[in-house]
Amino acid sequence: MHAVQALGLVSPTEPYLSQLEAMLDDKDMLVRLATITSLVDLKNQRTVPTLQKALDSDVPEVSFAAAKALWALNDPAGHEALVGVLNRDSKTSSGFITKQKRDALRMLHTPQTLFLFAVKEGANFAPVPGLGAGVSSLEGLLSDPGVSGRAATALLLSLDQSPEVLHALQGALADSDWSVRAAAVHAIALRNDYALVEDLVPLLDDKKEAVRDRAAAGYLRLEAIRTAAQEK
Repeated sequence: MHAVQALGLVSPTEPYLSQLEAMLDDKDMLVRLATITSLVDLKNQRTVPTLQKALDSDVPEVSFAAAKALWALNDPAGHEALVGVLNRDSKTSSGFITKQKRDALRMLHTPQTLFLFAVKEGANFAPVPGLGAGVSSLEGLLSDPGVSGRAATALLLSLDQSPEVLHALQGALADSDWSVRAAAVHAIALRNDYALVEDLVPLLDDKKEAVRDRAAAGYLRLEAIRTAAQEK
C-alpha cells in the first residue's frame, strides 16, 4: 500500500503507469483504494479506462473511490455514477452502475480519509467576496463516522452547477438520513443562488442540530448575496 501511495509522487510515464494500473487487481482493498488515489494524482487521461473498470467493482468502497476519481478527472462516467448514488429516483439514475450497487453505495459509511481531496476542492473554491468557502462545515460532516455514501456524494458535487445535480440536491433536503440533509444544505448554500433560499427554510426546524445550523448559515449566506445583488 505504501509503495502504491509513493508512486503518486513520480512522473506519469512508463513503467510506472502500467505498474500502478496493475495494482487495481490486488486482493487487498486498501491497496486498490490507494491505487485509485495515486492514479488521480498523476492526472493522466490514459488511466480513465482503467478507472472505469474499477467503477464496476463488487466492493462498494472501490467502486465509490473510482467514481470520485473519474469525477475529479472530468470523465462523464464519474459524474453520472455519483448523481446516480445521490438521486433517490432509480428511473433517473445513472446506468454506469447497477441499482444493487447504487444501493450499496448509498448505505456505505465512508472513512474521512477517502474524501480529503474534497476538502482540498473546498479550500480552492473562490466564493462570493466576503463569504466563506465552507471548509470547516465540510470537514465537520466528513469527520462524522456515520456519514453515508449519499451524504459524501452531495458534498463532492457541491461545486457542480448542473440542473441535474440541483434537482438531486433539492430532493436530498427531505432525506430520512440527517447527514444527507446536512450535506445537501451545505451544497445548495455553495451554489450562491439566492433563488434557492426558500428551499432552506423548512430545514431551520430540523430535528438535528447539524442540519439546523447549516440551514441557518446557508439562509444568511444566500440572503447576503440577494442583498448585494439588489444594491448593484
